[in-house]
Amino acid sequence: MAQNERMKLARKALGLSQEELARQIEVSRQTINMIERGDYNPTLKLCIQICHALGKTLDELFWEEESLYFRVSANTAFIQLVIIG
Repeated sequence: MAQNERMKLARKALGLSQEELARQIEVSRQTINMIERGDYNPTLKLCIQICHALGKTLDELFWEEESLYFRVSANTAFIQLVIIG
């Protein structure tokens, strides 16, 4: 199931409209609509706010079920996440 579909189902299960959820997390109804349609990629901060409002975890609403592996470069100070699937 697509991440935006999980969010929409969780919102509806609580009986919330897009407007009500938007008010709770202080964004516009249009932002909620765009996230649910898959037209907007929310920030991590916004994802966390949505999860708190809907009583869900990040995994439950936003984790895509694909194989993951991490590539670490000895010459860099960061880890690159590569999604396979």
